[in-house]
Amino acid sequence: MIQVDRLEKTYGGRAALGGISFHVAKGEVLGFLGPNGAGKTTTMKILTGLIPATAGKASVAGFDVHEQSLEVRRRIGYLPEQPPLYREMIVRDFLRFVGDLKGVPRGKKEAMVCRAMEQCGLTEVAGRIVGRLSKGYRQRVGLAQAVLHDPQVLILDEPTVGLDPKQIVEIRSVIKGLGGERTVILSTHILPEVTMTCERVVIISKGLIVAEDSIENLTARTGKREKIIVTLARERDGMETLLSRIPGVVEARRAQAVRSWEIAMEGGPQGRERLAEAVVGTGCGLIEMKALSASLEDVFLELITEEHGVAA
Repeated sequence: MIQVDRLEKTYGGRAALGGISFHVAKGEVLGFLGPNGAGKTTTMKILTGLIPATAGKASVAGFDVHEQSLEVRRRIGYLPEQPPLYREMIVRDFLRFVGDLKGVPRGKKEAMVCRAMEQCGLTEVAGRIVGRLSKGYRQRVGLAQAVLHDPQVLILDEPTVGLDPKQIVEIRSVIKGLGGERTVILSTHILPEVTMTCERVVIISKGLIVAEDSIENLTARTGKREKIIVTLARERDGMETLLSRIPGVVEARRAQAVRSWEIAMEGGPQGRERLAEAVVGTGCGLIEMKALSASLEDVFLELITEEHGVAA
């Protein structure tokens, strides 16, 4: 559905995108993840036809975003970081206006406005002025204008930025409900956002893609270090130093549970075996030793550190 091939963008000699390539399948929800300034918004603007690429190609539903921009726009719903709202208008009237702009047939417009409001949880505020809504509801209005014309593709740029925790959960739920039949790209630098809503992730840093895979595969294959929780029957003085000196242990620190330690170590299965033997040898009594799965945050930090020398 979306194909990006060696896309480049420079601003006054500064490279915002350094030749990125990725694809998004029909019906897929893709997380486009990266720190601020990584090139996420630039990519979104190129895909939506707002700015041209310096080099490379991109297409949506088989249409070139530069050569066939109008056809691409007909198939895309776009929510930029700052929702494009007329704050003085009533919600329902604003969405009717958007329907006119997007060429929704007159005979279908009212039904599609009602459908968009229902999908985005706006029915109860349909008669209120946009500017008097909470930020969470204004974000919903932004989503409604993006889905109003029933696009094949949704491109959402930082859809929960600036919202409180309750509003974030609500918007996540709306976004998950909008997926399935549609192809969705969710651009964000908030890691839980991707874990909660996306099937696959592209990680971009400094204009370059450093990873592209499912979250499960990324967390399984990434990480020279692993984290292990060790629970002891009893402790001795200088326990942290004692654990830190075990071969392969990079760091030892207290975990939340009583007499439990979080161990960061290298060495794979042999390293774990040495750790178990060494802990038993302390005489403190090994009750439990379990590995912690790497989180998307662990993967993200490791990838941008390895690829670009960012201090972790």
